[in-house]
Amino acid sequence: MSQHEDDLQRSARLGTDLIALHRDPEILQVVNVWDVVSAKVVAGVPGTKALATAGHSIAATFGYPDGEIPLDLMLDMVGRIAAAVDVPVSADLDDGHGDAGETIRRAIGVGIVGANIEDRMRPFDESVAVMRAAVEAAEAEGVPFALNARTDAFVRGGDRPIEEVVADAAERGRAFLDVGATSVFVPGNFGEDVVEALVAELGEQRLSVIGFPHLPTPGRLQHLGVARISYGPLTQRLALGTLEDAAIHLLAGGALPSGIRPLN
Repeated sequence: MSQHEDDLQRSARLGTDLIALHRDPEILQVVNVWDVVSAKVVAGVPGTKALATAGHSIAATFGYPDGEIPLDLMLDMVGRIAAAVDVPVSADLDDGHGDAGETIRRAIGVGIVGANIEDRMRPFDESVAVMRAAVEAAEAEGVPFALNARTDAFVRGGDRPIEEVVADAAERGRAFLDVGATSVFVPGNFGEDVVEALVAELGEQRLSVIGFPHLPTPGRLQHLGVARISYGPLTQRLALGTLEDAAIHLLAGGALPSGIRPLN
């Protein structure tokens, strides 16, 4: 068997696993990572079943604003992450970088078996076409692929009434599912009532959310029928906040604590 065939078999296995994790009534928790060392740390934690990369965090690692990192650089990093761990990896691929189908094809080529693609609230038909292109590209590669189709209805909702925002998210989400998305990612800092409304519109094990403070606990989200919870750039911010606190302590005359854990 050639290396290419072996890689495709591995991707097919991991992609099948990732889709199944979204369909399982047990909520899929993915702790977002941004480089190889963070990926290895999280992958080594008992209970980790899959990883997701945070596009904002990877961009920040290389000194780019969110959404402005060159595609080649992003794919290089997510490929390194996928090669370093033995669990499925879903990549944040922004809005598809101008050609969602080609971006997904290249992502599969470096071992990625799932992705976020953002609609950025572009016109409805255009957004649906982007998601369709992503799904069709994965099908053409012959790899089961978990598209976590993101709608920015809440992120870009402004001061609109919450009912209108929910309706927008639901309409777009249903259309994304109709063209083959595995789940619909609706980032927003909303409460249980909105979660219930979105699950009612999209179906159980179809909604993906981000763990902002106002959201219910993972256990409650699971009870409500949510498929997946991720944490975006918040994990990197938490890590960097700890680093900043350590630097303040050291520069103020403190010492490193004992018992620092080694990294594998």
